[in-house]
Amino acid sequence: MKTIYLAGGCFWGTQHFMDQFSAVIRTEVGYANGRTESPTYEDVCYRDAGHAETVRVEYDEERMPTEKLLAYYFMTIDPLSINRQGGDVGSQYRTGIYYEDETLLPAIRAAVAEEEAKVGAKLEVEVLPLRNFYPAEEYHQDYLVKNPTGYCHIPLHLMHLEEGK
Repeated sequence: MKTIYLAGGCFWGTQHFMDQFSAVIRTEVGYANGRTESPTYEDVCYRDAGHAETVRVEYDEERMPTEKLLAYYFMTIDPLSINRQGGDVGSQYRTGIYYEDETLLPAIRAAVAEEEAKVGAKLEVEVLPLRNFYPAEEYHQDYLVKNPTGYCHIPLHLMHLEEGK
């Protein structure tokens, strides 16, 4: 099992997208790499706490290598956009790949290099060690399961790449 933290704009869609893959064991939405301890949604959105909306992704690397997981992640974001994904604007919607396990770094760098070659430009996706992660409030967890018509910047057809989970 490996764990990686993905900031891809609004965390509702990123969580829902990642949950479709059978190699993904568990996800949790939260706030990462900010300046405050135990932030609330209001702190992140309105009080400049510096956190990114992020999804903690636990996955079976033997069934889905990190590079493959990140290739899927890149399908859901505009990797050249700064502090914006879809209709969401602000530093909390920045994109980022955060890690605790340094053994993931070569795979992360390879996936970023592949995406840069594909788009022909340097990505605006942070690649940083995880400094902190605080789980979001319960009403944010599995939000799009609880609210199937809720807002999501990720196109609906991407939510059905792998069935069976």
